[in-house]
Amino acid sequence: MNLHVLTLPGDGIGVEVTRQAVRVLETVCRKFHHSLRLTEGLLGGVAIHQTGEPFPEQTARLALEADATLMGAVGAPEFDDWPPEKRPERGLLAIRKVLGVYANLRPVRAYKALLDSSPLKNDRVEGADLIIVRELNGGIYYGTPRGISGSGDEERGLNTMTYTRAEIARVARVGFHLARQRRKKLASVDKSNVLETSQLWRRVVNEVAAEFPDVTLEHILVDNCAMQLILNPRRFDVLVMENMFGDILSDEGAVLAGSIGMLPSASLGEKKPSGVWVGLYEPVHGSAPDIAGQDKANPLGAIGSVAAMLEYSFGLTQEAAAVNAAIEAVLDAGLVTADLKPKGTPLTCSQVGEAVCDRIQS
Repeated sequence: MNLHVLTLPGDGIGVEVTRQAVRVLETVCRKFHHSLRLTEGLLGGVAIHQTGEPFPEQTARLALEADATLMGAVGAPEFDDWPPEKRPERGLLAIRKVLGVYANLRPVRAYKALLDSSPLKNDRVEGADLIIVRELNGGIYYGTPRGISGSGDEERGLNTMTYTRAEIARVARVGFHLARQRRKKLASVDKSNVLETSQLWRRVVNEVAAEFPDVTLEHILVDNCAMQLILNPRRFDVLVMENMFGDILSDEGAVLAGSIGMLPSASLGEKKPSGVWVGLYEPVHGSAPDIAGQDKANPLGAIGSVAAMLEYSFGLTQEAAAVNAAIEAVLDAGLVTADLKPKGTPLTCSQVGEAVCDRIQS
């Protein structure tokens, strides 16, 4: 197969983890005899420095031309006081909009080798294996009107949470399809006891559920879900939720995995005629400027995002399984970075990338 992938390393440790993810992708392509074409673009703070915009027009063009896009991370402290529309993070929202990706998949798995890395007791996290499906293109992050107005005691901030029936139904179907391939359990997360948007959300999810009679549907309020993810994460298989809820709860999932550096993600749009997804792939973590440039970052979230890319955007399930197996083998061998609290000397970001490549080749 011919694979055309755009890389957007971004800022901080995004550059380092993307470099290792690309090494793994190149190794997979050599082993399984695929042709790989890589292009690189600008996103985030580095794009602001070079072009004045967090999401330059050239990056938009490159993303639309590529088969899939692999991102690193964006953001830097120097932009913290900038207005929201000019900050590096605006580039993330923009590229999601351009590609039309609307379902963000964040797998959370408690690897046996990492149980001691979680601050939770082992018996709580052992066996946890779930996917959070976050609606990505609507909700309060995109709703209008928005802004800050007035002055003095009457100064007011306004954001609007809004969803259409179509937006809810399409992301619900992604969740149901994933659940059908796994343990056939879907939890729909909302706040329907307070929010009208959640009342519509619950009603539409119930209607979509009729299309998937083999999947058991559970409704759970977001505050209870946040608690249950800590108390009993094994009860969950696939969870589907709106944008802001997913943003928050998927980071909570890092507690189960042992480190936020472990979490990959896949943002999916419509299916192509070939049956694979338009996709944007990235680790969940931020740019971590405090350790940037020191080769200390955990690349496994970025490498796991490559596995997701191979599966969802190229339909290469065997190759994706090879990457995931290599990640697990590296964890079992204790070849990890400092955030995973190894018993021996921590490895560097590049050493972990090399270890994963070695196991794919073996």
